[in-house]
Amino acid sequence: MKKLKKQIFLLVFLILTVITTTVFGVYNAQLYSQQKKAVERSLNQTMRVGVGGFDFMINMPDEQPRKIDDFGNIMFMDRTVYTVVLDSDNSAASVINHANNGVSDSDIAELASKLMQRGSGVHIGSLYFSRYSYKYDPQSLITIVDNSTANEYLRQTAWYSIILFVLIEMLFVMVAKTLASKISKPVEDSFIKQKQFIADASHELKTPLAVIMASSDALEANPSERKWLDNIKTESDRMNKLIADLLDLAKSEAVDDKSQFAPANLSKIVEKSVLTFEGVMFEKGVLLSDDIQEGIELNVNEFKIQQLMSILLDNAVKHSETGKTVSVTLKKEKNIVLTVTNEGEGIPKGEEEKIFERFYRADDSRNRADNRYGLGLAIAKNICQSHNAQISAKSENGKTTFTVIFNI
Repeated sequence: MKKLKKQIFLLVFLILTVITTTVFGVYNAQLYSQQKKAVERSLNQTMRVGVGGFDFMINMPDEQPRKIDDFGNIMFMDRTVYTVVLDSDNSAASVINHANNGVSDSDIAELASKLMQRGSGVHIGSLYFSRYSYKYDPQSLITIVDNSTANEYLRQTAWYSIILFVLIEMLFVMVAKTLASKISKPVEDSFIKQKQFIADASHELKTPLAVIMASSDALEANPSERKWLDNIKTESDRMNKLIADLLDLAKSEAVDDKSQFAPANLSKIVEKSVLTFEGVMFEKGVLLSDDIQEGIELNVNEFKIQQLMSILLDNAVKHSETGKTVSVTLKKEKNIVLTVTNEGEGIPKGEEEKIFERFYRADDSRNRADNRYGLGLAIAKNICQSHNAQISAKSENGKTTFTVIFNI
């Protein structure tokens, strides 16, 4: 179970991490793309035209090229840009500082000379680390963009993203642990119930087997003693009943075969089941009261519904006091509601849900004497679930009522 929980934790954590990494990666990639496009615009906005003069054209986004006579006064608001006009031998003929940031012309010319050694064309480099981007057109001009602002902005964003990512990952560890526990809990509960079921079934089978084996040994030693045969028969009947109940439970928990479902008159099925138990009730001195609405139709497995009624009626009779009444009602309102009520021994407080668990018995010694193993109501619950119905129990004022609600 620990291995399953660990696998679920790793899967959930991995999924959340991949999603977070993708989000942060896309966000930073978009910011980088925006900065790169801005640098490219700055590099491509100027070009020299004519020979021997200093007339320039500036290409603004979504506009036709316009001639600028006073190009030296053009400012680039979002970054620092230098333009160096070159003569025929690629030496600086004119230096234009579009930022007016106090950098001397000689320093700009020296920078341009160093950059030109890297080759002509457009060079942007990594905006995380590269200080300058430039566009170099030999014997014409070189435009230089200072990447300091972009460097700082992108590195700061990346650093904040890493810090936030780490914090989110710490949160994801807690979230993944919580989800792993919640997701694995039903499996863990089922595993525990399965182990308990095997232990209970083994215990129930072990007792009659022990009696049978002991009686067989005694019979072998005293062939004339009839009581040993009676013991063997009694315990064999108990084992047969237990095995039959276990098989019914296994069938009810198996994947339901919807091919056995068909439209049926639920009213007649319930009425028939009640009539079957009239003799049993008469022998115990229990009265019967029924209120069954006629003509209620529902798509059901008729055999399973008969089995459900048999379990509920048998349970009601077994726990009714002599002279008391067992009441059965079937009504169709918003949904179809079936109730079976008996007067007598009630369900202990807080045990209303537990009675539907396998091998649950409120009075262990009494039920063992009656060959009752606490499987009937577990079977009834599975039958209800296969019919998209809910079953519940409630004891109040000396009356115990089992309610089955069939959802329409």
